[in-house]
Amino acid sequence: MKRSTLVILIGLVLVGMALAIAIAVSVLHDGLSAKATPTRLEAFVARNARHLAIPGNARLMENPVLDSPEIQREARLHFADHCAICHGNDGSGDTPIGEGLYPKPPDLRLPATQNLSDGELFWIIENGVRFTGMPAFSSNQHNGAGNHGNGQDSWKLVHFIRHLRHLSEAERLEMERYNPKGPEDRAEEEEEKEFLNEATPKAKPESHPGRRK
Repeated sequence: MKRSTLVILIGLVLVGMALAIAIAVSVLHDGLSAKATPTRLEAFVARNARHLAIPGNARLMENPVLDSPEIQREARLHFADHCAICHGNDGSGDTPIGEGLYPKPPDLRLPATQNLSDGELFWIIENGVRFTGMPAFSSNQHNGAGNHGNGQDSWKLVHFIRHLRHLSEAERLEMERYNPKGPEDRAEEEEEKEFLNEATPKAKPESHPGRRK
């Protein structure tokens, strides 16, 4: 067995033991409520478990999608429609659903996320993170190799995640129009449309000189 493989296995065992201890302490203190705040030990173990779960070759992957204003807008609206419900349009994670998850969604603007490589961010989007609320968004069947061949939408999202710290007010407002809407929001929009339609003067029928009425 290679030395590097042995080190990884030992690391996984130690992280697993630490996680078991953290879970036991948390359950004894707070029960199984998702409203509780994760302890520092749990947060530390979760970060390291995520790091160890990402294959080494995934960390070295480079983003094959060139960044551009068009790519940014496409990814921004995709994020608003699919990701913001948990992460928020600004990536803060301060949303009603995000607050109800355990552990809470990370603030994607902070170094803990921004310091990840493009390949690591891509892998997390494609494969999700077990035992958290982060699902896998890969359109390919999992083959155990990380699904590294495609995933153009995920690569575009990586570019947008890098941009979150510089998100403008205009961009955020545009995203709000693409956020998923509940029945109450849709009903309110319909009422506004009906009101505007009633307030708009209707065009008078054209009159044709010389034609009998």
